[in-house]
Amino acid sequence: MAPGSFHVRSVLISRNLKVLAAGGAALVLTAGAVGAAQVDKAVNLSVDGTASPAHVFGSTVGDLLASKGITVREGDVVVPAVDAPLSDGDTVTVRYGRMLTMTVDGKTREVSTTETTVDGALMALGVRGEQSRLSVSRSQTIGRDGLAVSIVTPKQVSVVADGTTTSRTITAETVGEALGQLRIKLGSTDTLTPAASTKLTNDTKIVVRRVTTKDATSTSAVAYPVVHKKSAALYTDQTKVAAKGVAGVRTVTVRSTLIDGKVTKTAQRSSAVTTAPVAKVVLVGTKKRPAPVVAAPKASSSTTATRTATSGSGTSVANAGMWDRIASCESGGNWSINTCNGYYGGLQFASSTWLANGGGAFAARADLASRAQQITVANRLYAKAGLGPWGCKP
Repeated sequence: MAPGSFHVRSVLISRNLKVLAAGGAALVLTAGAVGAAQVDKAVNLSVDGTASPAHVFGSTVGDLLASKGITVREGDVVVPAVDAPLSDGDTVTVRYGRMLTMTVDGKTREVSTTETTVDGALMALGVRGEQSRLSVSRSQTIGRDGLAVSIVTPKQVSVVADGTTTSRTITAETVGEALGQLRIKLGSTDTLTPAASTKLTNDTKIVVRRVTTKDATSTSAVAYPVVHKKSAALYTDQTKVAAKGVAGVRTVTVRSTLIDGKVTKTAQRSSAVTTAPVAKVVLVGTKKRPAPVVAAPKASSSTTATRTATSGSGTSVANAGMWDRIASCESGGNWSINTCNGYYGGLQFASSTWLANGGGAFAARADLASRAQQITVANRLYAKAGLGPWGCKP
């Protein structure tokens, strides 16, 4: 209002009062009261801490706020109250209410505050956050539309890993985040207790187990098979090894699982024949021996027989059938028998008789000589003494 305006208004009121004097004293008093209420008032207005002078013709705090375009909503604080009378020189304080959505360590709540910054709101709410981690700056302004802020508080935790226990105070929300801050890495097979997504609380104990595997390989022999094949080149009482058997190789892999370096279980991972065995091949004779031809001895041929039977170290299987029958009786047909009774071989030669008839050219004893060699020596003795030396007769 311009200087002197108050005086002008007073003069106008006085004139009006005079004009209306006939209306009675009550009317004059009422008009005077209305005029007084509409007098311009100089006041101080503080909005969210910003103060400025203001003038208003209204009579209440609400009139002042309306003249300044200030709308009061639920949660706002106005001092004095909106319906309080307003006097010249009064100070009116307005603090807007703001909705602050706080998530502290995963738990969310909404609070109303008239503070204009995050730091001020936390202090007003008694939330200590000197070492806490905030999602916004502490100096962040809180607008009338509100603000959401996440707060992670420091916590004391212990971590058991790699044979050591580490106790630290860290600002982390989950177990996994705690490991990241402590620079403890997890292998693909390692185990973690509690799980990485678990919300961290004070005095949480985190255990990391290092899980590794180790493979060990061993080998064992695989028995070779024996294959029998018929051979017309061998007699029925003969066999011959045509190919030696060779054992194969089986390779077995066993996997051991270790937790923190200690074996907790083992399991066979694979088993395979890595080298196949080679079969042993045995030839079995199918050819029948020819029937022996026994010729009656002739006196006139004794000299020739003696000469043939005793000639050199060659063998003579003359009279083989006869000697087979005698051997069957003497030794059960076992040409290599040695019963330690002083007689040896299929025809049961005494050592002295064997050597006297040239058997030493073949072997030291008859049981050590072949069937043909024993028959050769028998023919020599037969040429000298006939069948008298043998108890068994053909």
